[in-house]
Amino acid sequence: MLESIVNPTKKEHGPLKMFFVGLIYASLSLLLVKWFFSQDPVLSKYSGIIVVTFCVIFSMPFIFYIIKKEEQEDERVFGFLSVWEIHKDAIFSFLWLFFGFIVAFSFWYIFIGDSSLLNAQIETYCRINRPNDISGCIEGYDFSKNTGASIKEIRLLSIIENNIYVMIFTLLLSLIFGAGAIFVLAWNASVISAAIAIFTDHSIKDIPLGILRYMIHGFPEIAAYFIAALAGGIFGVGVLRNGIKSKKFLHVVENTIMLIFMAILIIILAALMEVYLTPLFF
Repeated sequence: MLESIVNPTKKEHGPLKMFFVGLIYASLSLLLVKWFFSQDPVLSKYSGIIVVTFCVIFSMPFIFYIIKKEEQEDERVFGFLSVWEIHKDAIFSFLWLFFGFIVAFSFWYIFIGDSSLLNAQIETYCRINRPNDISGCIEGYDFSKNTGASIKEIRLLSIIENNIYVMIFTLLLSLIFGAGAIFVLAWNASVISAAIAIFTDHSIKDIPLGILRYMIHGFPEIAAYFIAALAGGIFGVGVLRNGIKSKKFLHVVENTIMLIFMAILIIILAALMEVYLTPLFF
């Protein structure tokens, strides 16, 4: 029923629509897990993964529709700027969907007040920020001290390396299954939401400040992942539509490489912002 009410083919996707789609899907995912799985002695241990799984299932129709539509348009453009121009609407739509995820996850996680709902996300965040005291971090949610690299250049290289790895994983998932990369993106949204809740000391009124804290560098970083996902999806759909012997195949490969190169440049920019810009404000 839900896929009929919120149908990606009914009208053109746009920023506002995708934001509310993200709000609805993320809200339903968290609430369904709370209502049906939080009391289960086994499944409650995996609540964080189940939340992301529901979010992925709900989002699949939109992601698949957008990627398929973009591949058809991709066959008609040439050049770096033209590739960006033809795909920028889809990238912004993905970003607004992601933003909807973050707002909904952050709000409901804080409002419900059940730390088990994003338990896997909290552990992931602790492994990144306090690898020497993961258990203590999880128990106390104390993120005031960052035990990352003290030298900014080392931290910069570490962030770039990690983000490139995530980008490659996103690209491969999208290549294997056009809409598959939504799992990586929904997971990142949920991890950021858990971090926002901890940064704001579980205060709903401070959610905008928490979002600003992580989105200064987060938006370009996630945009790079979306571009990689779009590249993988376009390549996969293009090969199936045209075959590797078609003249259009080389054109699809060329545009895919341009998108990947674009994603790498944005990842480097996002890492520079995370290391040098965000600390100036927080």
